[in-house]
Amino acid sequence: MPEDVRAQLAVRFGPSASAWCDALPSVVDGLAERWGLTVAAAGGGGTARVFRCTDGAGATVWLKLTPDQQVAAEEEAALWAWSGLPSVVPLLAHDPATGALLLAGVAPGTTLRERSWRLEEVAGLLTALRSVPVAGVALPSLAERVDFLFDLTERRAPGVVPPSARAAALSLAAGGPVALVHGDLHPGNVLDGPGGPVAIDPRARLGDPDFDLVDWVLDGVTEQASLEARITELSALVPGSDPARTLAWCRATAPVIVAPRLAAGRDDAGTAFLARLAGLSARLTGLS
Repeated sequence: MPEDVRAQLAVRFGPSASAWCDALPSVVDGLAERWGLTVAAAGGGGTARVFRCTDGAGATVWLKLTPDQQVAAEEEAALWAWSGLPSVVPLLAHDPATGALLLAGVAPGTTLRERSWRLEEVAGLLTALRSVPVAGVALPSLAERVDFLFDLTERRAPGVVPPSARAAALSLAAGGPVALVHGDLHPGNVLDGPGGPVAIDPRARLGDPDFDLVDWVLDGVTEQASLEARITELSALVPGSDPARTLAWCRATAPVIVAPRLAAGRDDAGTAFLARLAGLSARLTGLS
């Protein structure tokens, strides 16, 4: 496994990730034999390793493994809840002992990050994700996801985000409607599918589904008026969404989006806008 990938996994999962990386080749070999797969290529790195494979019929499938089996179990629970929706990647199999997920291929499979996209394209996906019943779905709350994101941000950019920002985000997460939330829905986690956009890689939680609108309305925005116009436009396309809560989520999550950019020294217009939206002071940001 490449050293940079090992380093990314260690940041995310701690020292135990090293032993997991050492054992991974034999684990993949065993799963490939059991499920009749031929491994063609490997990728990923931040939270998982993903292997492009072909099955016995020659179809492309994806084998996904992560050092944290709880992460895999939560993804499995969400994918089963969404099963049957054409806007979510199908789960073909799950191995609880290793946390492995076998996922169907999506064609053509390019991400929306790789091309220009319109809010109208993703509105159907956002509507479908919040439509499934959550009774019996065993997943943590959205507040847990928010807490994790602030913890991760503090590790990546120590001291940039004040504690008050976390408290405000957790307060927002404690209210609102309860639905199945993807939790990491951005253009890099949505693929072009045969019938429209297809979501992959959920960090699913139960809570306010307007959380999933944030990346779509913030993408490329550099001023408040443009953000509010995009929120109005997307909310009109997604039944049940609340423009006021979507704007509140943008403000609440702006600190975790912008802090790594600030720590890396970025000073573009989008970063400056996110810093203002997050309420971070000029002293911290160095931006006007």
